[in-house]
Amino acid sequence: MLREIRPAILILLLLTAITGLAYPLAMTAIAGAIFPKQAQGSLIEKDGKVIGSALIGQEFKEDKYFHGRPSATLAPDPADPTKTVSAPYNAASSGGSNLGPTSKALADRIKEDFAKLKTENPAAPVPVDLVTTSGSGLDPDISPEGALFQVPRVAKARNLPDARVRELVVEHTQGRMAGLLGEPRVNVLALNLALDEISK
Repeated sequence: MLREIRPAILILLLLTAITGLAYPLAMTAIAGAIFPKQAQGSLIEKDGKVIGSALIGQEFKEDKYFHGRPSATLAPDPADPTKTVSAPYNAASSGGSNLGPTSKALADRIKEDFAKLKTENPAAPVPVDLVTTSGSGLDPDISPEGALFQVPRVAKARNLPDARVRELVVEHTQGRMAGLLGEPRVNVLALNLALDEISK
């Protein structure tokens, strides 16, 4: 019996070493050599300090900044660890709210967000991505329509012409990957950093 078990154990150990150690280490080394910025998390620095990642959204509340999509991520309540509290863009707790179309809480939140956005720009229709969360809750991008909708508020808060802010949005709009995959999008952090640069 040992004669039959020994090859099985050896193959298990060999495949574990290849697929569990050698392959992941080789792929990590290759990724680091070919795509060093992406392999390190697509980190964005300002004045030598890491301020975020191009892959994870951040919460911007001030009127002078573009706002991202709502985030449904949660974190443990510091006062009561058995409960959770809202923690927008919490990468340790990626996920949606799981609230469905019949949820009163979801409907109320969307109505409230919609009403607030409508006061910022009454003449334009509210883009759907500004009132809905993404599946991960970490989406760093908004649609070009979502960014353009916010132009009047941002321009007013920064005392800039609407046309200049709109131009900045167009400059930071990324098209579909290879012209086919995904939708046009605007990275909110990159756009806000560009805004800070022109406002100096």
